[in-house]
Amino acid sequence: MSSLESNILRVLDMLVPKIILRRQGLSRPIILGIAGLQGSGKSTWASQIVKLLSSSYELQAITVSLDDLYKTHDDLIALRGKDPQNKLYRTRGQPGTHDEQLASQFFQDLEAWVGEDELKIPSFDKSRFGGEGDRAPILEWPVVQGKVDVVVFEGWCVGFRALSDSDVELKHQAAQKSREPEGNESINTLAEHQLSHLKELNQNLQRYNNAFMGPQHFDFMIHIDTNDLRNVYRWRLQQEHALIKAKGSGMTDEQVLAFVRGYMPGYELFLDGLREGFFGAKSERQVRVILDIERRAKNIEVI
Repeated sequence: MSSLESNILRVLDMLVPKIILRRQGLSRPIILGIAGLQGSGKSTWASQIVKLLSSSYELQAITVSLDDLYKTHDDLIALRGKDPQNKLYRTRGQPGTHDEQLASQFFQDLEAWVGEDELKIPSFDKSRFGGEGDRAPILEWPVVQGKVDVVVFEGWCVGFRALSDSDVELKHQAAQKSREPEGNESINTLAEHQLSHLKELNQNLQRYNNAFMGPQHFDFMIHIDTNDLRNVYRWRLQQEHALIKAKGSGMTDEQVLAFVRGYMPGYELFLDGLREGFFGAKSERQVRVILDIERRAKNIEVI
């Protein structure tokens, strides 16, 4: 058994008895969120959890990715052009770049779904438009039939909760006082963005929380975290180097650093709240897995 599989089984042993108990009182599937830092292996965790829920616990599961809920290519381009000064929307990923109506409708359909008919899962094709991506045609969306006990919903900002405007202002002010040079593995990037843009990001997240991504929409949460946020840069560099070795092309190290820095404001604003507890203190419905630079689990704790 690999160390990854062993860690996942440890986490599932903590959660599955609670999942089974909760599932008995519900007609809908259990919603299990997976919040994972970029490069932490959250997609691998999601696929392995689906596999192990079936093989070790006899629970049927499917996975849904936040990435498949992006706006169309045209809408992403329009969002980028709306305010060219807003660096947060130069690439897809931030709250505001997803199709909130599509996401809300999908989870409403999921809430009412009992497995007797087909359920189509939205799909986003990242290969289209030279890597900018576009929503896949609906005929290409995955279709699920039959009983499903658990839906694993994964994404880099799944589990983030919006702050008050005053808290956003305080974090921005603190970042300005301790600003770091651009271009390195900075975990203090908020000062590089206008306060109005950060508040807009926060407002977008608040809508997500209300519509489909707040704690009221989940039953359990797994948070894949790290003991050093700079590891996100290192993990993403490792992934890109492996891609270049396998495919012969990919981003330069400088491009990877810039790419990760585009997501860092979300971590700086919202990660503390997730660490404190997505469902509130001592809910015992969240498991936090803390990884070191080698992605080894240094600690696994119930929150």
